[in-house]
Amino acid sequence: MLRQRAAEMIVGYVLSGLVTGAIFAIMGAGLTLSYAATGVFNFAHGAIGFLTALVFYQLNVALGLPAWLAALIAVALFAPALGYLLHRAMFAGLAQAGETAQIVGTIGLTIALPALGLLVVDLLGLPAADATALPRGIGPHPAVGLEPLGVRLDTDQLITFAFSVVTAAGLWAFMRHTPYGLRMRASVDRRRLATLRGVDVAATSALAWTLGSGLAGLAGVLAVSVVGLDATAYTVLLFASATAAVFGRLRSIPWTFAAGLALGVVQNLVAGYTDFLEEITGLRAAVPVILLFAGLVLLNRSRERVAGSTAEDAPPPDHLAGVPLWRRRLPWVVALVALLGFTFTGPEYYVGIAAQGLVLALIFCSFVVVTGIGGMVNLAQASFAAMAALTCGWAFASGLPFLAAILLGVLAAGGVGLLVALPALRLGGRVLTLATLALALLADQVLFQVDAFSNGTIGWPLPALGFGFADTSDPRVRVVVLLVLIGVVGLLVKNLEKSASGRAILAVRSAPAAAVTSGLSAPRAKILLFVLASAIAGLGGVLYAISKGSITATDLPAFSGFVWLAVVVLQGVRRIGGAVLGGLIAVVFPELLATWDVSAHVGAILFGAGGMILAKHPDGVLAQLAEARRRHRRRTRRSAPVGQVGQAGQLGQVGPEASTDQERPVGPEHRVPVERLVGPSRPEVSGGVAQEVFRLENVVAGYADCTVLRGVDLVVRPGEAVALLGANGAGKSTACAVAAGDLPATSGRVLLDGADITDWPAYRRARAGVLLAPEGRGVFPGLTVEENLRTWLPDPAQVYERLPRLAERRAVPAGALSGGEQQLLTLAPALVRPPRVLIADEPSLGLAPLVVQQIFELFAELRERGVALLLVEEKATEALRIADRVAFMRLGRVTWTGPRGEVDGDRLTAAYLGAT
Repeated sequence: MLRQRAAEMIVGYVLSGLVTGAIFAIMGAGLTLSYAATGVFNFAHGAIGFLTALVFYQLNVALGLPAWLAALIAVALFAPALGYLLHRAMFAGLAQAGETAQIVGTIGLTIALPALGLLVVDLLGLPAADATALPRGIGPHPAVGLEPLGVRLDTDQLITFAFSVVTAAGLWAFMRHTPYGLRMRASVDRRRLATLRGVDVAATSALAWTLGSGLAGLAGVLAVSVVGLDATAYTVLLFASATAAVFGRLRSIPWTFAAGLALGVVQNLVAGYTDFLEEITGLRAAVPVILLFAGLVLLNRSRERVAGSTAEDAPPPDHLAGVPLWRRRLPWVVALVALLGFTFTGPEYYVGIAAQGLVLALIFCSFVVVTGIGGMVNLAQASFAAMAALTCGWAFASGLPFLAAILLGVLAAGGVGLLVALPALRLGGRVLTLATLALALLADQVLFQVDAFSNGTIGWPLPALGFGFADTSDPRVRVVVLLVLIGVVGLLVKNLEKSASGRAILAVRSAPAAAVTSGLSAPRAKILLFVLASAIAGLGGVLYAISKGSITATDLPAFSGFVWLAVVVLQGVRRIGGAVLGGLIAVVFPELLATWDVSAHVGAILFGAGGMILAKHPDGVLAQLAEARRRHRRRTRRSAPVGQVGQAGQLGQVGPEASTDQERPVGPEHRVPVERLVGPSRPEVSGGVAQEVFRLENVVAGYADCTVLRGVDLVVRPGEAVALLGANGAGKSTACAVAAGDLPATSGRVLLDGADITDWPAYRRARAGVLLAPEGRGVFPGLTVEENLRTWLPDPAQVYERLPRLAERRAVPAGALSGGEQQLLTLAPALVRPPRVLIADEPSLGLAPLVVQQIFELFAELRERGVALLLVEEKATEALRIADRVAFMRLGRVTWTGPRGEVDGDRLTAAYLGAT
């Protein structure tokens, strides 16, 4: 009997856990889908779920629509439309921004979207969406109780589980058996290659955001009867769902679903069978957070970024570099004098408001260190501040002198920062952000709930800091003390940036691989930043407690770090001035809204608007102001008389006319007329006349400030093979990238059949018949052979007839093929669906001689079928066997072009060795 009852209890916990896990699974699947396809981790995923649940509630209660119809409108119409609008307004820009801007932008939406919904509810006089609201589920109301397998469940729970099963099956079928799903998976696997295969990755991203938001909305509606209309509860739900997404490696939707269901079961079993955990307050509820952190550390080492996110995080340009130092400092000196004047003459109440802002500014300085200098987004700063304040209060209450208690609090924050830094050595980017937030939530839910440490709900009282003649109970004294401390921190940060350690940190941030090869220690740099930033946040937390007169466990909640990071990054996280401005705005702005009797939701909405600004200006308001001043100076110079400008205007010339004596042609005998460089427009081919199909005309291009191509002219005709030869660094691969649309041309034109396609994106050129086989292997390693072929062909049967080896391996992932098989897979679709122009960049790289021979036989066949071939090779022998014409490149220019028969040893030597 006891065994039977125990078995029934276990089954009950498992089934009810599966219902909870179903919500985690659905929301986690949407999170994985949007992240994998776009590279943006959407911290606003839970906010989208809340807003959809709010729409469902108002449609059902205010308009009286049936629950099923209200859910259909909210989930199938509102949530996808919201996702698409956010993609157009914000997410598309954030995909190309740095990780800091991505994180802060979506955090801004986490704050803004619920506030926008609640503001609309207030303005329209709709039913209140607060703790008094009792939203119902999709099923019958009240819910009908059922007992499957002897376990009591209600209809809402069964509907939730049924929706999760249907959603999982539908997503699997969509991703595996539809062209849209295949394109999305290809974009996830290799975004750049997908564009070269004709996939519009922008449209794919829009679809991902639409579907991801729909899934967030579905999870929100299914959860509303359990968690109610509490925006914070949905943010917590997001992080429980993020645990499932992490165990799915933020890539696999099936694994995310399985992990979500398992998480719900584990949470229920822990709650039911771990009575000993009752002594540790909050530990049961913290199970998802613990698993999130464990999954991040064990499964997610820092690795290559995905889906179009930036690969480096270089410091922004200094737009004030040409401005004299005194002019750069003058605005801040004036602001400091004005603040001090207000401090000693203004009303005491408003001086106290300024003091509160400076306390936050001191804490915000820690973001300048860890995020602005180190490029790491740490969401545990509020917990570091709380740790220091609570430690200080506990130590002072235990009898330590006040100054010793303050010092102990700061050291405690620094020590915790060191502990956080140790697992951070394995992590990076968004994974690090999630890990720090998990630790912050764990501290909130467990450590700060220990009565011996936090003194329960009473907290610890703290006295004012005295100086003999005055103490910090006077807000004027607090302002002066805080300004001095901020100044000291500012000097510390400035010296850190100029020191050898600071330069090492910036090097690790901008180019980690290059820094490591230079002998710099990335772990040491991370540890230094974490400890220093944690200590600064701890000092700010102690000053916060002293200003308030006491500290409790709830004064500095973990989610405060969300708002703090958003505020300081919006102002400029790389500058101490941005931290000061952010701290003052964070306190003054809500005070102004209350004075003007404006809803507090308006301020939160403006954070969302700031997040959208970050999509275009990721370095904050101060950087935008500096850039505006630079543009003004440039306009002033342009309006000056020509004689005052001097020769400066000549410095920016690029292209052929900007050549110098150091960039000579190979030799005098190779200086040929332009007509010979580009070839005659209508040569005779096989007894007929063939017009050019593809042309690069005076193309200039490069990367950032480095110009690579300097006026390249090249022509390819139908049924003609042109070999583009030259040494490493000549610009051959860059020419291929410009031809395919993978790299924009600075000037010049790209022509296809005489039409100017210079502004066409890569996917449009691919659809028009310009196909690039990139250097390396042009395959999607995570897709099977069959799926690779279907990205270009509707039916790969003809490929299998020609290449039986690929037919044998059709179900094998392309990444598991040999190098030769991968190259054959790259070129095989062109045999069935020949492109107009085929550009092959180093097709023989790393291949065995027999495979190279087979590859060039394919090229010969394609040439006979009228395909225009542009072959880029360092190994000239194979290319010359098939080429009709040859072009030599050196230092970004085509130095010679002509028939293959005119190529001799001297010309080859000149092309590769630079001999004259």
